[in-house]
Amino acid sequence: MTDTAPETDPGRTTLQLLRSLDSGPRGLTEAEAERRLARHGENVLPSTRPLSWPRLAARSLRDPFTGVLLCLGLVSATVAAWGTACVILVLVAVSCGLRSAGERRADSAMAGLRDLVATTATVLRRPGDDESAPPAEHEAPVSQLVPGDVVLLGPGDLVPADVRLLRAQGLTVQQAAFTGESVPVDKRPVDLPADGESAHLCFQGGSVASGSASAVVLATGAGTRFAASHRTVGAPRGASAFERSVHGISWTLIRFMLLTPPLVLMAGAALRGRGLETLPFAVAVAVGLTPEMLPVIVTTALARGSALLARTHGVIVKRLPALHDIGAVDILCVDKTGTLTQDRPAVDLARTDPDALHWAAVSAWWTLQLADLPTPDTLDEAVITQGLAADPAVTDTYDGITALPFDPVRRLATAVVRRPGGLGTVTLAVKGSVENVLDRCALDDAERASLLARAAALSGDGLRLLAVATAERPARHRPYRTADERGLTFTGFVAFTDALVPTAAQALRDLGERGVTVKVLTGDHPGTAARALRDLRLAPGDVQTADVLDALTDEELARLAHRTTVFARCTPAHKARIVTALRAGGETTVGFLGDGVNDLPALRAADVGICPRDAVPVARDAADIVLAQPADRPGKDLTAIGHAITAGRHSSGNIATYLRVTLSSNLGNVIAMLSAGLLLPFLPMLPAQVLAQNLCFDGAQLSFAFDRPAPDALRRPTTLRPRDFLRFITGFGVLNAAADLATFGVLALALRSTAGAADEAAFHSGWFTENLLTQALVMLLLRTGRAPRTPGPVRWAVASLTVVGILLPLTPVARPLGMTPLPPVYYALLAAVLALYAVALTAVKRRYLREA
Repeated sequence: MTDTAPETDPGRTTLQLLRSLDSGPRGLTEAEAERRLARHGENVLPSTRPLSWPRLAARSLRDPFTGVLLCLGLVSATVAAWGTACVILVLVAVSCGLRSAGERRADSAMAGLRDLVATTATVLRRPGDDESAPPAEHEAPVSQLVPGDVVLLGPGDLVPADVRLLRAQGLTVQQAAFTGESVPVDKRPVDLPADGESAHLCFQGGSVASGSASAVVLATGAGTRFAASHRTVGAPRGASAFERSVHGISWTLIRFMLLTPPLVLMAGAALRGRGLETLPFAVAVAVGLTPEMLPVIVTTALARGSALLARTHGVIVKRLPALHDIGAVDILCVDKTGTLTQDRPAVDLARTDPDALHWAAVSAWWTLQLADLPTPDTLDEAVITQGLAADPAVTDTYDGITALPFDPVRRLATAVVRRPGGLGTVTLAVKGSVENVLDRCALDDAERASLLARAAALSGDGLRLLAVATAERPARHRPYRTADERGLTFTGFVAFTDALVPTAAQALRDLGERGVTVKVLTGDHPGTAARALRDLRLAPGDVQTADVLDALTDEELARLAHRTTVFARCTPAHKARIVTALRAGGETTVGFLGDGVNDLPALRAADVGICPRDAVPVARDAADIVLAQPADRPGKDLTAIGHAITAGRHSSGNIATYLRVTLSSNLGNVIAMLSAGLLLPFLPMLPAQVLAQNLCFDGAQLSFAFDRPAPDALRRPTTLRPRDFLRFITGFGVLNAAADLATFGVLALALRSTAGAADEAAFHSGWFTENLLTQALVMLLLRTGRAPRTPGPVRWAVASLTVVGILLPLTPVARPLGMTPLPPVYYALLAAVLALYAVALTAVKRRYLREA
């Protein structure tokens, strides 16, 4: 006999399946369970181990720019430029360390969320190895379940493994995590299931909404559907929008950097007869073109934003680049059930008949009390809660006699109660599905047709309905039976909507204000999805169902997806395909918010995957960002998405500002250096001076990681498009080079009385000072958005850079660097050049903003 079986086995009867598992309705013996546990292993999901520090650091080195910096550091060491080599290697180490620390912190935070799963299950076991001993119920750890075990399920229980039902009574299972349906699904034993039928199967991760059952375990651990979904988490993932944009900019710069040293060497050899002695200068020029602080700035800005989000809003950023991605999101796709709506219904008072609500509450309360049900199902709970709110005495007014609980065959529940002073008579309070209740009411054909039409209209508007009826019967001693549920008087309908997540409406408003378009992808009914959006004050538009998608090409789907707000009846594959279609053009950044197993493919397909704290564990593992609220603010707070988008735009705005400033300034300096190298009989700047200048630039530019962009910079996503950046840095770089070349003329005027070595040192000093001051101007004037009124880190850095540029040639440090004090007239002429440069810079920036 074998003790394993497929999770679905349509060709086997229940008896054949039990024989194949070498089990039976009485379960396994303890000894046999131990043997199977040793063979199959514990019933746990495949572990997700956090990466070690070395592996996190090695992953950080995959960034192309970090790799280029390492190469430049090695080249600098080869030509004995030890200072440059040390600075570059320190920057690389700091960047890798910051990124590794941020991602390690996210792993630690996620480890605290992995305990939101079932811990015990009720299992039938026989003691020892005695096959003839009677089975006994006991609570066993879920991890100890094995194939062939018989488990008992009741209301509120989580399904601990993949099981096949042996017996069931009124069993409904909430499996929204798998299908996205907010309504619990009826489950029943099937002796010989048809191909594709799954009513007799329950899967790990579902929860029992009502009823009870016994079931045999088919698969545990890695063999469950839950684990199969978990395995998709480790699938390779394409580069995010942020990574693609940074890589594009990096490779463009890499090409320039690779061309620069050969050009400098050839120009020096051809025009000045210099050979390899210009190699250190050529390397220094290449380093000058390099935004060597990019890895540090990017990592610092993202790590700082991630830490602030975790501390103030309970948002865990698992992958640092995801913070930029969520800031760049302009389309957010969301699942409905569990994200916008809760996994429970709420009574819609505007569409509910008051008398129907009253009698439905009476029926639900006394059925719960008299039928010995442990907990009410979700509909009864909503009815009782709202009924008590309307009439606090509704549960005390009547005396309960007996109850006929709900079962999935007749789809009714009846409570028999006695009214106050109603001796000799009782009242039957009946509630259930519309068709089943109306069939038992004393109605003519016209009345029945009218009520069915009204029910259809309400259902078409996305409401779920309970029909309620009553009947007066003479009191008696013999039991009341289902045959008494005839000749009823129709009372009315109780209408239900999905209970909204309290913060969902505010979250959607915030997203709209940030320019983010929301699209809903759900496995639920189209009417239910549209109703939820209307309740959230969001126009659903023309709702599309997934069956339409299968006939569309990818291009047609992309066009449809951009103009459609709601897609209903979506399978996991449909959700992933829609997200992929939205991303196809490369012009949008798509986020996906979901919490179930059925959301996994879409979470992986999006640029950034987001899930709430109480999502299923595999969804939390697959997501890039987890909305895990602090302990002092429990519950599902979707406004955290808005905070995450703001933090992402802060970080990406600072990164974009740094890139604009440093690339335009560096390009201008390189153009000026190459021009000076061709015009001057000496090197325009010594390698040590280039290194000192870069250190000053880098220290000042680090302030961008701590800057707070103005509000006008946060109204739309900051995008890093290589073509736009090239246009920007070319225009401003040429302007910067013009300022440098103008400085040559100023130096010629100021130094016309000097000659020889003093002329060379003075030129180096003058250009060094001008470079630092123009860099300070660029930092101040090209900052994203309007400058704040209060001094911030960028203004302090600009002030420091200005002081260093003016005073350094006057200090004792100047002589070792090959610089000398400058005549006063130079500073007056330089001030005029800088004033003209500031005016030109401001004018060009305004024109650029108008065209953007």
